[in-house]
Order: sequence, then structure tokens, then C-alpha cells
Amino acid sequence: MQRERERERALPRRQFLRTQAGLVGTVALIGGGTTTVLAQDSENESGSETGSDSGTESESPYTEIYDESIDDVVLVVVGGTGDGTETENQQGGLGSGFVVDDHVITNAHVVGEASDVELQFRDEQWRTGSVVGADPHSDIAVIEVDDFPDIVNGLSFADDDPVIGQEVLTLGNPLGLDASVSQGLVSGIDRSLPSPTGFAIPAAIQTDAPVNPGNSGGPLVTLDGDVLGIVFAGASQTIGFAISALLAERVVPQLIDTGTYEHAYMGVGVLPVGPQIAEANDLDEPRGVLVAETVPDSPADGVLEPVSEETTVDGTPVPVGGDVIVAIEGEPIPNEDRLSTVLALDTSPGDTIEIEIIRDGDHQTVDLTLEERPEQEMQTPTPPEPP
Repeated sequence: MQRERERERALPRRQFLRTQAGLVGTVALIGGGTTTVLAQDSENESGSETGSDSGTESESPYTEIYDESIDDVVLVVVGGTGDGTETENQQGGLGSGFVVDDHVITNAHVVGEASDVELQFRDEQWRTGSVVGADPHSDIAVIEVDDFPDIVNGLSFADDDPVIGQEVLTLGNPLGLDASVSQGLVSGIDRSLPSPTGFAIPAAIQTDAPVNPGNSGGPLVTLDGDVLGIVFAGASQTIGFAISALLAERVVPQLIDTGTYEHAYMGVGVLPVGPQIAEANDLDEPRGVLVAETVPDSPADGVLEPVSEETTVDGTPVPVGGDVIVAIEGEPIPNEDRLSTVLALDTSPGDTIEIEIIRDGDHQTVDLTLEERPEQEMQTPTPPEPP
């Protein structure tokens, strides 16, 4: 049932943002921080970010992708009523989202604890959306809409892995400026991002495309118009992050079906194996990750051996005695980020996986049955520091 949220009160988007800007200190832009700088027309300014209504024809591939994709990108208004006011005892916030398969995808930290949010589309129509599921571990949320405007076609997640050097565009509402696009490259892959649960969000994409407050939840798209990732946050002017579409394609269907997503869990703390750890543990070369600890009663408890003691190398304390994980199901594990990515993208709770380890200098394999990730006390995530 259409909820008549188009409502005749629907202001043109720039007027809406000006109204919100009048509530200085009351409306937070979500994604990389908060700001009260909301009220500007989106005429193009210097830099790589471009507003929506340039009115200039161009043969640029960026223009083509923008024109094909922007109608599926929405403004997400949380806690406000959509007319410049707020609900009682609730602070408003703005973020971005995009349509995939008859649902709107955004960040879990954008919707927060809200059960309903207001959505404004490019044609300035409003809809009320119901949050059908949110997963704080991956920072992904799914919003159901009863009736989309006619302009909506829906975007698709990319099937291919992100490639370093690949050109990408971010679409969304940075600083509250509607329907904006910025261009950049994939500058890193397999990054780990902080989540409010204390676990890392694996398989994340690093980009130099500008990411500002308000971009969170918007799409990072390829020049084919496919969604490569869900914008997470920016850490500086040249470093932004997005949640991989490969992870989103696993999480989103479960959120739609059940409202939750179950993550695989080993129950280990690991350290990278550098030259000092390799030397202290008589390893042929520095590779893999050292099992520093196992969580009691976790899948790893009794299967993997943690560090048992400490020695000194060149005056530096170095852990020794634990298993070194070098592969899972034949997939090399060079570092902790890759371990998290393999678990997130290739396994599920209940799977029994074969782990190749080095124990006491000998190569061997052990079988470990994964469980569902336990609940953790929620924390406030912060963007990672630039590497």
C-alpha cells in the first residue's frame, strides 16, 4: 500500500536541505562525522565532486553512468519528519542509500535504532521505508518500500572482485548536497574496518574518491554502473572506504528473509608473522598469522594452539609457541585481513574447514567447525586512521 508519503508537502530537495540547515546543531550528517554545513545549492564547485544540475551535455563516461544510476540513489532521513522538523526526543540525521532488487540498501549506522525512515528520490517524491533488517557486524541495513517512484530501475551488485587501480564513482548526498558524484580509483582492497560490535568488517575497499559526511550508505559504482561497494566513511581527504559488494550479496538476502545475518566465527586472536616472529619460531620465511590466543569454549579452543611463551629478539619481546595459520581450504592466508575476508566470503556457521598450520616447525592440517559469531557489547565505530 502506498503510504502517500509523496505528500503535497514535499519540498524541492534544495529547499528541504536549506530548511534542515536552519536547525543548526540539530541535524547530523551521517558518514565520517557530523556537520552543520548543510545549506548550499549543488552548483558545481572546484574539486572532483559535481552537483546534479549542470545542464551541460558531455560525452564523459562519468556523465553517462551518473545519468543511468542517480535515479536509484536516495536521501535517507532518520529521526526527522521530512519537513524540516524532528520527532520527539530523537535527533535527525541524513545519509544516502540506493535501490537493489526492490529494496533500499544503506549502512546500519545510518538507520541506527530506527524502525522507519524517510526517503527522498531524485524526482523529489517522498516515501516512508521500513527497516527490515540491519547487521552491525557488516554495517549493512535493508529498507522496504511499498511503492517506488516510476523513475526507479534498481542497481545491481558487481560480480567481479575489486581491482586496485580500477576507476570508480561515489554517488550520494555529501554534506547534504543532493545527487552528487565524485570520481576516483580503488586504491586498496581487503581492508578491515571498525564495527560497533568490536569485530572488524572484512573485505573492505579503499578509494581516493572523495567521501564526506552524508555519503554513508551510498553506492560506489564501476564504470559499468554496477555497485562495487557500499560507502562506509572517509578517513581523510584522499582516503575513503566502502563495504564490499561481495559481502553485501551474502548479507542482504538474509536480512530480507530473516532480518539478521549469521557470521562465521573461529575464536582466535592472531598476529602478523614478520621477520622477528619467524626467527623466534624457527620458520623458513615470514608468512601467515600466528595464533596469539584462543577464546575459551570457541571453535578454536582445543583445536589450535596459542602462543605459550615469549622470547627476545634484538632486545624486543617476541611471542613463540603458537600455531601459524598459512592456508584455509587451500587459500593462502598471508595476513589477518585475508583471514577475515576468507571467513566472511567463503564460509558460514556450521562449516567444517581444513586449516593448514605450522606447529613446532611441522606442516600439518587440522579440521575446525565454525560457529555463529557471539553477541558483543555495542561500541561507537570510528573511521580507521590513514595507513
